[in-house]
Amino acid sequence: MNKPVIMQILPALNQGGVERGTIEMATALKKANWPNFVVSAGGKLTSELDKLGVEHITLPVASKNPLRMLVNVLILVQIIKEKKVGIIHARSRAPAWSAYWASKITKVPFLTTFHGVYNIGGSSLKKWYNSVMTRGKLIIAVSNFVGRHIQENYGISSDKIRVIHRGADIEKFNPSLVSAERITALLQKWNLKKDRPIIMLPGRLTRWKGQLVLLEALTLMENKNCFCLFLGSDQGRKAYSQELKDYIKKNGLIGRVAFVDSCSDMPAAYRFSDVVVSASTDPEAFGRVIPEAQAMGCLVVASRHGGATETIEPEKTGLFAEVGNASSLAGALDRLLSMNEADKEKMIADSIDSVRSDFSVQKMCEKTLKVYEELS
Repeated sequence: MNKPVIMQILPALNQGGVERGTIEMATALKKANWPNFVVSAGGKLTSELDKLGVEHITLPVASKNPLRMLVNVLILVQIIKEKKVGIIHARSRAPAWSAYWASKITKVPFLTTFHGVYNIGGSSLKKWYNSVMTRGKLIIAVSNFVGRHIQENYGISSDKIRVIHRGADIEKFNPSLVSAERITALLQKWNLKKDRPIIMLPGRLTRWKGQLVLLEALTLMENKNCFCLFLGSDQGRKAYSQELKDYIKKNGLIGRVAFVDSCSDMPAAYRFSDVVVSASTDPEAFGRVIPEAQAMGCLVVASRHGGATETIEPEKTGLFAEVGNASSLAGALDRLLSMNEADKEKMIADSIDSVRSDFSVQKMCEKTLKVYEELS
């Protein structure tokens, strides 16, 4: 059987889960000898496609201007015909509308990935706009949580939904591949010492990511001999960033907390962390932080909602804290930090096994290729 040409389309190729998933699938398609290319408004990750030898076509598909979207439809129709596209894979709403109408005109199968739980609010217009992501012949949901959201809010039958969890790249997030030199270099770069347990919360500085919940938990913990690292930029949210710093000063946490804007070696950052936290107060559609940390041999604790409930088996591969509850989070952190060595090693081994069997990028790509075959 000839493999159909896959066209992935997304707003742009900068940082983010949608962008990473696109690059990962382009890589898997290339390895499997599937013809494929990507359409977006461009961005720094286009260099990754260049390295792969996968074509990128620049088109302003991030635009929500109706006239621009109409022009995009006409251009996409031409591209689809010239490239003999066999499957259109849309990953975000604005480009999905143009791709959807182009698929109608060309009669090429339309596939979507529902990457997040889009806000519906009280607006029927907003719901209609979101609904383009349910108009695929098949719909990929990045977690069971997202799959339920699609069924409950858009009335879509489960027959159309394929749940394919996002995952950690186990070739990159592999403890045995991170040298002591890499760990030391990162600690020195950030002026940190590994003289006490390190609790890390990766994620941009925004209220719903739960940094304030973790800071309050630090004040409630019995274990005062631990250090907290927040890894992520405030992206211009200066007021929130200042609020965190004021809380630290007011509550005697100076010397126990550090902030780092960005990291070019996340495997090393996970490797020197003892516990990784996801304290989100809004549910994550999936959330790669937890499986990446588990793959690297970290103990983990997450808010008990959203995609995290699928990547953590409580008491076996991590612990849960109640959403937005600093006391619950403090208790979970104290438990993890006081575990004996045998129990700790067992939880780490079970976590690594879980990621490798169910939550790897490699598994995600295999399952997505099967969806492409289903549509062929």
